Amino acid sequence: MVSKILCVAEKPSIAKAVANHLSGGQVQVRNSGNQYIKNYCFDFNFGGRWGNCNVVMTSVVGHLTGADFDQEHRQDWNYPPAEALFSAPVFTTVDKDKVEIAANIKKEARGARALFIWTDCDREGEHIGAEARSQALEGNANIQVKRARFSNIERAHVITAAKNPIDLDDRLVDAVSARIELDLRIGSAFTRMTTLAVRSLGGTLAVDEKGKRRIVSYGPCQFPTLGFVVDRYFRVVNFIPEPFWGISVNHRRDNIDVHFSWKQVHLFDRAIVTILFERCIAAKVAKVIKVQEKPTKKWKPLPLTTVELQKNASRFLRMDSQRAMKIAEDLYNKGFISYPRTETDRFDKGMNLRALVEKQTHDGRWGPFAQNLVNGGFQQPREGRNDDKAHPPIHPVTYCAPTALSADEGKVYEFVTRRFLACCSEDAKGQQTVVELEYGSEIFSAHGLIVLERNYLDVYPYDKWTSSTILPRFTLGERFEPTEALMTEGKTGPPSYLTEPDLIALMDANGIGTDATMAEHIAKIQERNYAFTRPVGGGRGGNAMVEFIPSTLGVALVTGYDQMGFDTSLSKPFLRKEMESQMKDICEGRITRQHMMQNNIRQYKRVFVQSTERLDVLRAACRRYVQGIGA
Repeated sequence: MVSKILCVAEKPSIAKAVANHLSGGQVQVRNSGNQYIKNYCFDFNFGGRWGNCNVVMTSVVGHLTGADFDQEHRQDWNYPPAEALFSAPVFTTVDKDKVEIAANIKKEARGARALFIWTDCDREGEHIGAEARSQALEGNANIQVKRARFSNIERAHVITAAKNPIDLDDRLVDAVSARIELDLRIGSAFTRMTTLAVRSLGGTLAVDEKGKRRIVSYGPCQFPTLGFVVDRYFRVVNFIPEPFWGISVNHRRDNIDVHFSWKQVHLFDRAIVTILFERCIAAKVAKVIKVQEKPTKKWKPLPLTTVELQKNASRFLRMDSQRAMKIAEDLYNKGFISYPRTETDRFDKGMNLRALVEKQTHDGRWGPFAQNLVNGGFQQPREGRNDDKAHPPIHPVTYCAPTALSADEGKVYEFVTRRFLACCSEDAKGQQTVVELEYGSEIFSAHGLIVLERNYLDVYPYDKWTSSTILPRFTLGERFEPTEALMTEGKTGPPSYLTEPDLIALMDANGIGTDATMAEHIAKIQERNYAFTRPVGGGRGGNAMVEFIPSTLGVALVTGYDQMGFDTSLSKPFLRKEMESQMKDICEGRITRQHMMQNNIRQYKRVFVQSTERLDVLRAACRRYVQGIGA
């Protein structure tokens, strides 16, 4: 008797693509009860213990379930008090708009020998897979559960994944379920406390721009993200310029003007610089103490991670991180690039990268470069330090002509492809010349660069490296009188506001969110009117890089919580960073879900209780920055 296998993907597009690959295009399509989801029926030989099977391939559309409190703790924000939410019962139920999807999985699980999970191979995907498993077990308590491990939907890769299923990793499931419950408890408690405190001030703090009762939302990731924006804002507006002085030495030789930079760059004491400058003038003659010519390189880029894609999309493609990730997901769903949510910046040695390069030889823009790699120029990519053990770096899976893509899809696909080809090329090579002078006991230096081989730069225009003025010949030990020596004056400039690449880098370094969620947190602080963006420099242009400016409410919230004087401010990243670290500990088996929950609830509840005792500080900040009272 032929066994039945139920397969569940995370998205309808993935279900359709996988079904077409496994069936060889011989698919029967049935309705599922949900307008967006189809059931694809076909035969496939899984090999091994499974053999030839009847397959039903279906999908979900992201998470099936949501977590919430019971009615008693939902309906009245004043009672029970918000503090009770740290211990109130939390229930997980199928979302109302997902009931049909859950029912389809239960129905199709009946009579199935096994459930194969085809959700994305990351923590979130593992949790979604576990949600599908729960529904399947309700329909068939004896169903066996496996998961397909894949990182792109190229046909051979999909078939290999189908024939080599692995177990669902419940440690990843536990980590995500802990995060979901903690975000619910912490976010709800602090949102209620903050909202009620702010509303009591009346005016725009009680009613929002749309005339609705204002809700001041708190999120364990969104607040530290806002904190970075506000911190930089204050550094800019409170900046006081400071004068400095320096020494500049110039010399003209062989019709070439050479500028020698002072080793100390500049000092903030005019009198000291004056004395040092006078010593230079008194010495009259400079002595060459170093002449060095050496080969130098500009390293080719590391393989592409999600964080780097988001930063570069903003910097080079003039596209915000959320938009870039949406497009990358679409390109993945269409089978053009690998899974775009990855922390890995090293390719597995077993991957056939040359075959991927060869697929790009037909393109009119980078095809000749790819052909040169195929003809012998291929170099193994550099290896970074990060490997999430789930997905390879982002790379093109197959060639896609520009006519098949929208303008923004074309930009992202081009960047991913050029980055991949650059990784498989050679570093750029050049010759560097360094000349150092001793002049009046001070050291000055000049640098020259000749780019000899552009290599990866020929396909990767996002990096710049150009030859500088060629230095004339200087001889070690020679003495000469500089053409010009000047004492210079300047003043320090303010830092710039945070751009999106800056903000993403800070979030990444401080463990705020994951590569998959950073763009969402950045979007959230704008949706909630805690911050807004404007073109860098205050200029115009829809495609210009933007910088983040906090709103008066955003400034008030961060300032209020900062001024409460706790060791751990809610606007700082430390609490969330520790939570993210402990999620990894669950995934790697070092701690249990229960231990992580108890630890984080204890820490956040302590801060919550302290905050309730200092709400007058938060109200004062809101009066000052939002209402302009007591400024």
